Amino acid sequence: MISPSKHASAPATPMIARRRRAILITMCLGVLMAQIDTSVVNLAARQIGQDLHASLSQLQWVIDAYNLAYATLLLSGGALGDLFGRRRLFLAGVTLFALGSAMCGLAPAIGWLLVGRVVAGLGAAVMLPNSLAILADTYPEAKARSQAIGVWAGCNGLAFALGPTIGGMLVDSAGWRSIFALILPLAGLAGWMANRHVPATHGAPRRKLDLPGQILAAAALAALAFAVIQWPVTGPHALIMRAAIAVAVLATPAFIGWQIRCGDGLMPLALFRNASFSAAMVIAAAMTFGMYGLIFLLPLLLQSSYGLSALEAGLAMLPMSLSFLLVSRYVGSLAHALGPRATMSAGMSLMGAGLLALSWAGSETGGALPLPALMALLLLPGIGLGLNTGPVMSVAVSSVPAERTGTAAGLINTARMVGATLGVAVLGAVAAAHMMPAAGHGWPAGYALAFRGGGCIELAGALVASWKIERNALVRQPS
Repeated sequence: MISPSKHASAPATPMIARRRRAILITMCLGVLMAQIDTSVVNLAARQIGQDLHASLSQLQWVIDAYNLAYATLLLSGGALGDLFGRRRLFLAGVTLFALGSAMCGLAPAIGWLLVGRVVAGLGAAVMLPNSLAILADTYPEAKARSQAIGVWAGCNGLAFALGPTIGGMLVDSAGWRSIFALILPLAGLAGWMANRHVPATHGAPRRKLDLPGQILAAAALAALAFAVIQWPVTGPHALIMRAAIAVAVLATPAFIGWQIRCGDGLMPLALFRNASFSAAMVIAAAMTFGMYGLIFLLPLLLQSSYGLSALEAGLAMLPMSLSFLLVSRYVGSLAHALGPRATMSAGMSLMGAGLLALSWAGSETGGALPLPALMALLLLPGIGLGLNTGPVMSVAVSSVPAERTGTAAGLINTARMVGATLGVAVLGAVAAAHMMPAAGHGWPAGYALAFRGGGCIELAGALVASWKIERNALVRQPS
């Protein structure tokens, strides 16, 4: 096969263009697998609990076991692709994800289901950063790369739009096991297309496996994710919480110290000398902090305060997901024309404005905000997310040399994961602490406070984008 580097500066012939489209479709299948799984499992929690006689805390871990495994290996997943070849690692991720989904669908007890969720999370951690790195290699031109990553990012919106609808129908008609069976044909197609169309790469010959760095990074991320997930359940004084916090506090500086000492490890600190790369990391975390908090709380609000079913709540959120999908389709060309600073600043500002508008409407309207008005407000965060997601990923992988794209993809996805985990935990805790309805208001006060906090974080990210993102941040850095 033709290595991407060999046609990096050549114009895209019809044959190359066809191969590029096939690779883009393959990488989008990987995103759809992971995101559809995430969006539909929440809908099946009640049936899983009844069928497997699971407690509420066990059901929480059906969701969190995936997130914990994903956070643990995410940083290593991209770096391993740099070392051993990105197609090889992408295929390994697809295989693990399919295996985990099959284990979940066949699980005879809750313990087997949790093991399956861990395996699927490990697969996603390997698959997603390498899919982003493969796209960065496949589209070396800045404009084409931005457009391709915009389509890749838009698949998150497509999954978010399709997931609740398809998941609700499957759970109601065929039972909860069917949502895991849905993943298997997608995995088979993604694996077949990757073998057929994605060029094999052989990794960086002069780099070595940073095993101490991987162990320390996994310990720090796993302990941090576990502490954030369990904090609302056990509180800070439980022994297991103290142990998790201690591991995170000790492993994080040990990891940074080791990276400084070895110089060319799992997370090359030299990458952070690029202001746009460092800013992209901060912006990605701020983006998911507010948006994942919103996505977590909004279905609860729609079902509790508006009396909607799970399927109806998913349909009510369509303005946000469809606007995200539509904007993501064109944001690559827009970012190339206006520069990533403008699109990212606008995107973060719109997300912040949307969350603050929801906060104001929920606390100031003398009753529950009419559902059509709430759905209209959801256009703001949806458009903002579409304007920011593709460019922030493009900036991250364009700000590093080509041989580091896997590492950069792993780092930017780690930033997103950390922001998402913190957003759900912190904003969820804020909402839970103020669940009594305020006098004369239709929403519990906690929702308005949580949306306000998320909006402020988004606006802080907009300031970082306007100050630190360089106009030429989408131009590939030399090796």
